[in-house]
Amino acid sequence: MTLEPGARVDVIADARIAGEGRELMPLAMVDAAALYDVHLADGLIVDIAPAGALPRRGTVLDAGGAWLIPGLWDHHVHVLQWALGVERVSLRDAASAAEAAALAAGAPVRSDGRRIAVEMRDALWPEPASLAAIDEATGDTPTYVLNLDLHSLWMNTAALRREGVEPDGTGLVREEAAFAITRVLNDVPDADGDAAVARAASAAAARGLVGYVDLDMTWNEDAWHRRVAAGFDALRVDFGIYPQHLDRAIALGLRSGDPLRDAETDLVRVGPLKVITDGSLGTRTAACTHGYADDPRNLGVLNVSPGDLTELMTSATAAGIGCAIHAIGDRANTLALDAFAATGAVGRIEHAQLVRHADLARFARLGVGASVQPEHAVDDRELSDELWGEQTALPYPLRSLRDAGANLLFGSDAPVAPLDPWITMAAAVFRTRDGREPWRPEERIDPATALAASTAGGSLHGARVEPGELADLALVAIDPLTASEAELRGMAVHATLLAGRLTHLA
Repeated sequence: MTLEPGARVDVIADARIAGEGRELMPLAMVDAAALYDVHLADGLIVDIAPAGALPRRGTVLDAGGAWLIPGLWDHHVHVLQWALGVERVSLRDAASAAEAAALAAGAPVRSDGRRIAVEMRDALWPEPASLAAIDEATGDTPTYVLNLDLHSLWMNTAALRREGVEPDGTGLVREEAAFAITRVLNDVPDADGDAAVARAASAAAARGLVGYVDLDMTWNEDAWHRRVAAGFDALRVDFGIYPQHLDRAIALGLRSGDPLRDAETDLVRVGPLKVITDGSLGTRTAACTHGYADDPRNLGVLNVSPGDLTELMTSATAAGIGCAIHAIGDRANTLALDAFAATGAVGRIEHAQLVRHADLARFARLGVGASVQPEHAVDDRELSDELWGEQTALPYPLRSLRDAGANLLFGSDAPVAPLDPWITMAAAVFRTRDGREPWRPEERIDPATALAASTAGGSLHGARVEPGELADLALVAIDPLTASEAELRGMAVHATLLAGRLTHLA
């Protein structure tokens, strides 16, 4: 039988087992290459037996000796922005303001008259961004350049005028002002945005992904109702709620973990309240205890006061909504942990890029997950060394958080980093790419922890390949527990299954 995506599989034949659950396979303990048949029914794993030991009834997927792992999750994605960004002009490799402005000038002009480029990394340029530089290259066409970290925008005079922003000589807007304009840029026709999301979801499934947490800055319930009605079924989705929509969510009775209301699928569920408490390293707005090396008086910014954060988390917790609190600088992480302690909220801290030594154990003690993006550490190694050289807290801790008992939840923050769980795992295990020496190698973690952190439950509660578990699975070419850095980053994914249904088949 020739299988195609969409087929429901009854038996995965001749598979090797990797990840959580492997320790239950007696043959695997003796021979890692032992082959098994995994029997599925009603979206679950119902039995695992040595290859050929039980009749292979129904639809059979021949693994051919490939490695079977739990399906993978990305715990932090800006879904629409990621999907649209894939199709926008990237400035990631621009080495100067002039080069970035010239590339931005080549971006296509949209039907609304705007020109958009993405992935600017101005913190690495030898000269600061200036209004003169972008005006000279882009002329009178409103041009918008999104920072890779999503916390700032560089605009020419025409764009500033269109958005009603008073020029200051740089063309830059930061934090909430940037978020507000970004929401405008992402306000594309529903059909166009949903088609981009569907294409990007298929690409994610092809990398072994079975689910993600959508943290787009909008009222996400309506968007997912529309996408599900149009047939979206490539991934599981938990969608976030932002503070400006919290009262609406509470009034509607939304609770984290509940399925999308009035939908015929349970693939999409209510996720957490997302609160952005501080800025970012690249924009130099992450709230830190000590100043930035290039401006010692700059301690970053708090976008939400401690009192307001506690009030938001109290309201969410009372309504049964979990919390996902963005905190990058050490001061922001401390205040976020304080708020979890004061409110008894359930949830996690997003990013945790600079953490005080004394706060590491508080993650575990309070039951707060560490939703982290390991590829950011590789991307930001020079920025961290340069701008956070005077900080006393730990930059981009992974091993330290794990050793302190925290539950690690891996993600990409796409479009900030590629939505590819193998890139994420490679960064966590090896802390490098492109043949460079590992950065802060003492913070590397072992492959088994990285794999578990890339599943729905995280490093402490990773999804397992065993009877009774969801048949959210992936077949890959190489054992991820023994793969090299290059092998992890380039991992070939042969098939992905969501509740036993093929969402990808190579």
